[in-house]
Amino acid sequence: MPKKLPAGCCRDDGLSMINRENSEKLFAEAQRYLPGGVSSPVRAFGAVGGSPLFMRNGVGSKIYDEDGNRFIDYVCSWGPLILGHCHPKIVASLKKGIERGTSFGTPTELETTLAKTIGEAMPTIEMLRFVSSGTEAAMSAIRLARAFTARDKVVKFDGGYHGHSDGLLARAGSGIATLGISDSAGIPSSYILNTLVTPYNNAKAVEQLFRHYPNEIAAVIVEPVAANMGVVPPQSGFLKYLRQLTKEFGALLIFDEVITGFRVSYGGAQALYGITPDLTCLGKIIGGGLPIGAYGGRKDIMQMVAPLGYVYQAGTLSGNPLAMAAGIETLKILSQPDVYNQLEEKASLLEQGIVGMATRAEIDIRVQRVGSVLTAFFSGEQVIDYDLAKRADTKLYSHFFEHMLSCGVYWPPSQFEAAFVSLVHTNEDIKTTLEAVAKAFESAFKNQKT
Repeated sequence: MPKKLPAGCCRDDGLSMINRENSEKLFAEAQRYLPGGVSSPVRAFGAVGGSPLFMRNGVGSKIYDEDGNRFIDYVCSWGPLILGHCHPKIVASLKKGIERGTSFGTPTELETTLAKTIGEAMPTIEMLRFVSSGTEAAMSAIRLARAFTARDKVVKFDGGYHGHSDGLLARAGSGIATLGISDSAGIPSSYILNTLVTPYNNAKAVEQLFRHYPNEIAAVIVEPVAANMGVVPPQSGFLKYLRQLTKEFGALLIFDEVITGFRVSYGGAQALYGITPDLTCLGKIIGGGLPIGAYGGRKDIMQMVAPLGYVYQAGTLSGNPLAMAAGIETLKILSQPDVYNQLEEKASLLEQGIVGMATRAEIDIRVQRVGSVLTAFFSGEQVIDYDLAKRADTKLYSHFFEHMLSCGVYWPPSQFEAAFVSLVHTNEDIKTTLEAVAKAFESAFKNQKT
C-alpha cells in the first residue's frame, strides 16, 4: 500500500502517492450497479485516466475522500457551492426545513420568496417556474419559445451544453466533449432536424442562419459565458448582436445562466454585460447545493405556461421546500456588499499566479476567467470557440490534474470543464494551490512541453 501523504505534498515526478484503496474498492462495487460506476459521466475520470475518488464529506473549501485524503476543492459540486461546503447558515436553514417536512407537492411561501428574490436580482425575470434541474429548465424554455413564436427551429452553439434533452445534445459540450462524441445515441435524427448549430462568438454565422430561415427560428439559446467547453467569454459585441438579430427576426433570446447566474455577478451575466434576454434558465447556486432549476422571463411569455396557458410542464419535486430554503439563504448572503469583489480578488489571484508560473516555466497555457469561474487551457492561443478548445493539449491536462490531486488540490477532471472559486477559499488555499501548480510545471512537465 502506498504511503499516504499529508495534504499539500506530492512527489517531484507528479505521480500520485495518495492512498486510493477504499475509493478503488467502492468504484469496483459501484460499476456492478451503476453504468460506469457513476451517476454523471465526467465523474468517472475518463478524461484524465485512473479511477475516481469517492468523497465522504466536505467542510468549507475542503473535501475529504473515503481514504481520509484532504483536498482543496475547485469543483464545488460543479458550481453551486459558492459559499463552500456545509456553510453554517445553509445547514441551519436545512435542519429547520427538515423539521417542517421534506416535500408536500403543494405550494409553499418559500417558492414565492425565492422567486421574488431572483426577480429583484434579475429584473428581466418578471415571472418564473421552478423545476428540479438545469436540463428541465432549458428543455422547458425551448418548448415555451416554440409555442410563443409558433416556430420550430432553435439556434444553439457548437460546444454549448444545455442539459441532456434530446433536441439540445447536438454538438454539445461538458460530458459530451469529455467523452469525445458529438451527439448521443438513442436520439432519432428527426429530433434534431430543427436544431441549428453554429460556432460560438461568430455573429456572422448566426446572421446567415436568420437570413436563410427568416420566419422559422423560434429562439437562440446561448450560455452568455460559455462554460461547458471550458470557460470561453463572449467577444465584444457578440451578445449585443444576438439581441439585435432576435428582435429583428421576431425570435426569442434565451440566456442559459445555469452556471453564470449569481456566479459572475449578483445579476448574472445579463447584468454584467448589460443584455436583456427574453427568457433565462437558472440552476445550481439558486438551490444552495440542492437539486434545482428555473426558467423565467417576460410575463407575456411565461403566462403561456400551464395552468395559465397551454404549454404543459410539471414536476413532483419542483419548488422543493428544502431547495427553496437553501436558495433563499444563499442569495441573502450573496446580496451583501463586497461579496463579488471578494470573489474577484480570490479568482484573480489564482489566475495571475497560474499565468506567472506558466510563463516562467515556458508552458503554453491560456487561463480564461470571468468572475469566479475559470479554465486553464493547455494551449498557446486564445480560445474563442469549441474548435479552438478542442485543440488544447488534453494529455498534458491529464498530467496536470493528476499532479494537482497528488498535492491535495481537486481540480476539474476534464479540460472542458470549469474550475470554481468560492467565498471560503482562503489566501492560504490559493498559495497552496499555486505551490502545487509550480511543482507541476517545473517537474512533471519538464520533458513534456509541447
